Amino acid sequence: MPESSSASAALEPVAAVRRIAVSGASGKTGWRVVEEAIGRGLAVRAILRPGSAVPEGLKGAEIVRLELSDGAALRQALEGCEALVIATGARPSVDLLGPLKVDALAIRDQVAACHEAGVKRVVLVSSLCSGRLLHPLNLFGLILVWKGLGERWLADSGLDWTVVRPGGLKEAEEGMEQQGVVFSGPGGQEEGSLPRRLVARVCLDALEAPASVGRIVEITSRADQPRQGLAEWLAAGAAAA
Repeated sequence: MPESSSASAALEPVAAVRRIAVSGASGKTGWRVVEEAIGRGLAVRAILRPGSAVPEGLKGAEIVRLELSDGAALRQALEGCEALVIATGARPSVDLLGPLKVDALAIRDQVAACHEAGVKRVVLVSSLCSGRLLHPLNLFGLILVWKGLGERWLADSGLDWTVVRPGGLKEAEEGMEQQGVVFSGPGGQEEGSLPRRLVARVCLDALEAPASVGRIVEITSRADQPRQGLAEWLAAGAAAA
């Protein structure tokens, strides 16, 4: 998927974000986004499905339970928020339509709710190789195909968007602080992994980085990678252009 051609959006100052919503907040990446956001002093509205357990990492967040297909409830949940981090994602199951429902249709529903609620800023957690047809992960309901469609719907929405495409997601956080994030544009990385908490941090960094608007950012991490933040990487790329 090509990046946004709207250079002006990325150059305009991004208003300071004070309250965000996080969908998929009960998931392993979602609750880390919530926890990291609260640690940065943000007010957080955590959006969970009705039957989801509440992870300890959601302590301090406002909990809202709803189905993402319930447009009225979703709009109400987003009202008063300045940004949405979408951390929803289909989980392996016997339902091969799950990726279509979660990674494509639910993105469309959330985009529509953002317009209705006046939320202009959205960060989407996607995946390396999103949009690829010939890939082993597509054995699970064409998941990368539907992730690519969800990305395109967001990119065409008119919202101020950033897509974060992480590599393989790791639970372990030992030694995480000694790892550097490897950043690239779309199609720049084929493999690699990183801790989920680093993904959460990059998502929140994107909310603070005007140059990330309209950008697809692929991320992995390595112990031998020099440490560099998202804003620094974006600035270096702009200087080299």
